[in-house]
Amino acid sequence: MNYKLDTGSHSVYSLQYHFVQCVKYRRDALVNPLVVDCLKKTVYNISANFEVEVLNIECDKDHFHMIFKAKQTLDIPKYINSIKTISSREIRRNFPEVKEKLWKDAFWSRSYFLATTGQVTLDVLKNYVDNQGK
Repeated sequence: MNYKLDTGSHSVYSLQYHFVQCVKYRRDALVNPLVVDCLKKTVYNISANFEVEVLNIECDKDHFHMIFKAKQTLDIPKYINSIKTISSREIRRNFPEVKEKLWKDAFWSRSYFLATTGQVTLDVLKNYVDNQGK
């Protein structure tokens, strides 16, 4: 089994995540390509500050998906909160028309989806573990 591994001073790891964030009440606030571009630039800037590598980020009209790679020391709730807070502020500041689609001042939903991903499928990993010592 081949992994693309990262290394720390005393560790070897491969940590990748799938993050999904929805606009509050699933409003269509991400339809303007300029808003999407602002979101992506903001996420990339925040990620650089947290030493996170964004592997992919794509938007739909009411949510975005991001795949990212991080060190094992990443404070994930702090990172996600930074993305939500700063991107919301930047989008509302630069695109006041977005406020018309929102209710009150909230841009992002409080909840989000986060899952770990791997460089192999779960079935391949299970097969690898099952066949140890054979």
